[in-house]
Amino acid sequence: MTAVTDRPATADRFATPLYTLAETARYLGVPSSTATSWARGYRRRSGNRSEVIGAPVLTLVPPVGPGSATVPFIGLAEGVVLTAVRRSGVPLQRIRPALAQLDRELGIAHALASRRLFTDGAELLYDYAEHRPRSDDGAAARELVVVRNGQRVFTEAVEAYLRRIDFGPDGYPSLIRLPAYMVANVLVDPDRGFGQPIFARGGARLEDALSLFRAGEPLDAVADEFGVPHDELEDAVRVALLPAA
Repeated sequence: MTAVTDRPATADRFATPLYTLAETARYLGVPSSTATSWARGYRRRSGNRSEVIGAPVLTLVPPVGPGSATVPFIGLAEGVVLTAVRRSGVPLQRIRPALAQLDRELGIAHALASRRLFTDGAELLYDYAEHRPRSDDGAAARELVVVRNGQRVFTEAVEAYLRRIDFGPDGYPSLIRLPAYMVANVLVDPDRGFGQPIFARGGARLEDALSLFRAGEPLDAVADEFGVPHDELEDAVRVALLPAA
């Protein structure tokens, strides 16, 4: 975990580096290699095939020092959306052209994390698929959208992740419920705890509770100390102990 002293007192959602890529991967419940490819892009070549290039799709900002945080709050929100696509079973490589088109259609910065993605995105992706019925990227876009009650909406698998984001008056995320946790309700809010994860129940910082556990305190004692339900604390420990991949 990046030291609290490395983090500014006021967290700008777009410009303050809050999370390392390793932390981002852990909070999203994806391998570190996946978060890195989202943030840095990739170049891959297989056999005699042409090189495949994937551009970065997750916002980074300059770190304050080597090994320090580089992902702002808005980048973490983008990661939630990318995780939704990943969990839907659609390879990001296939959906990248559709996401790029969606970004152009919405015509705003950080479109992947905007409220407009949720209000207009399904319709735009559906139209994209309709105009490319025989292409791989058109088919991939179609897999993310269904028609429900005459409306084009995201599939339930995608919506389940998108509902983890609350939006502010400016149309951009103001709070995220981290998707890596199956039981614990762990939030990130740039206006609370300098954007560091906290338990919704009790408001304790995730890292403070984990630090006490690592120091040798039993879970029951940690739960009593921070007012965190035992099962939520167990879930937090489970995520913290997952190996990076």
